[in-house]
Amino acid sequence: MTETVERPAPRTLGRGELTGILAMSMALTALGIDLMLPAFPAIREDFGLAPGSSDVTRVVTTYMFGLGVGTFAYGPLADRFGRKPVLYVGYGLYAASALAAALAPSLGLVLVARFVWGLGAAGPRVITLAVIRDTFEGERMSRAMSFVMAVFIIVPVFAPTAGQVVAEATSWRWAFGLCVVAAAVLTVWALRLPETLHPEFRLPLSGARIAGAARRVLTTRPTLLYGLAQMVLYGAFVSWIASSEVIVGEVFDQADLFPVVFGGLAAVMGAAMLANARIVERVGTTNLARRVLVAYVVVAAANVAVSVATEGKPPLVVFLAGMAAMVSAHALLIPNFNALAMAPMAAVAGTASSVIGAMQLAGGSIIGAVIDARFDGTVRPLALSFLLVGLVAAGLAAAARKEPA
Repeated sequence: MTETVERPAPRTLGRGELTGILAMSMALTALGIDLMLPAFPAIREDFGLAPGSSDVTRVVTTYMFGLGVGTFAYGPLADRFGRKPVLYVGYGLYAASALAAALAPSLGLVLVARFVWGLGAAGPRVITLAVIRDTFEGERMSRAMSFVMAVFIIVPVFAPTAGQVVAEATSWRWAFGLCVVAAAVLTVWALRLPETLHPEFRLPLSGARIAGAARRVLTTRPTLLYGLAQMVLYGAFVSWIASSEVIVGEVFDQADLFPVVFGGLAAVMGAAMLANARIVERVGTTNLARRVLVAYVVVAAANVAVSVATEGKPPLVVFLAGMAAMVSAHALLIPNFNALAMAPMAAVAGTASSVIGAMQLAGGSIIGAVIDARFDGTVRPLALSFLLVGLVAAGLAAAARKEPA
C-alpha cells in the first residue's frame, strides 16, 4: 500500500523549473559517462594500451561502482540535514574529482578519481529521487520520474558527439573538464531550488535510525523486489554502455559511426521515457510494467536467436533494431519500477532512495562487469544477458505483485 504523507510544496519555483533542475542534476550522472566514450581510443593511446583493449571500459565500471557505493551515504544525510545542503556536497565532490581525473598522469589514478567522481555523482541522483518523492504522489510521481529519466537518457544523444569533437580538437582530458563546467553551472542554478524536506520530517542521524529505515526498505516486499528487478535490468544496461564503443568498433568495424549509433539509441530511449509519462496515466504503473516485461522477454529471445544464427555478428541494422527495442523497454521499466519501489517509503524517502539506488547501481555495475568479462568478439554474450535479466526481472516483479499469505 502506498503511504501518504502531506508534503511541502515548492515555495518559489514553478513545477517546470523544479523538474528542469532535477532532470539536469540527474543528467550529470550520464554526462560523467557519455562524454568520454568516444575518447576511449585516445585514452588507450595515451596510456599505452593495445588498440581495442577492453581495459579502458574500467573508466565506466569504476565510476558506476563509486556511484553505487556513494548512493547509500547521501539519503540518511538528506533526511537529517535537508536536500539542498547534501546536493551541494555532491556537486562539489563531482567537480573536484572530475578535475582530478582530467589531470591524472596514469590510468590507475584516473580510475581512482573516477571512483570518487562516482561518489560525487551519487549525491545529485539521490537528492533528485528524494525531492520527487517529497513533491509528487501516485501516477504523477511516475510521470515526473519519467521526465527526469528522459532528460538523463537524452544527454547521450549529444554527449558522445561533443566528447568526440573535444577529444579530436584538443585532448580527452578536456572532455573531463566539460563535466567540471556543467557541475558549476548547476551549482548556481540550484540556488533557486527550495528545500522540500519539511522540518518536522527531519530524522536523526544515528546508526539505529538508519538501520531501522534500511530494514524497512529491505523488509517491504514490493520495495525490495521492484528494487532488485531494477538492479538486474540496470546490469545489462551498464554492460551495453561500457561495451558499446568496443562492439560498434570491433564487432561491426564502424568506429566512426559510434557517436551516431550511441546517440540514436539514446534518442529512442529518451522518446520512450517521454511516452511513458503519458502512457502511465492511462494504463497504470503496475499494468504497464507487466505488459512491457512480456514484450521485453520475447524480443530478447528473438535477439538471442539472431545472434546465434549469425555466429554473433548480425548485420548492423538488425542489431540496432533489436537494441532499439531493448532500450525502449528499459525506458518503460526503470522509472516505473523506481516509482513502485519508492511508493511505500514516504516517511523515509531519502534513506529509501539511497538503499534502492545503492542496490541498483552497485549491484548493476557488478552484473555489468561480469557481462563485459564474457565479451568474445561477438554480440552473443550481450544478447544472452538481456534475455536472462529479463526473465529474472519478470519473476521478481510477479513476486512483488503477489499478495503476501
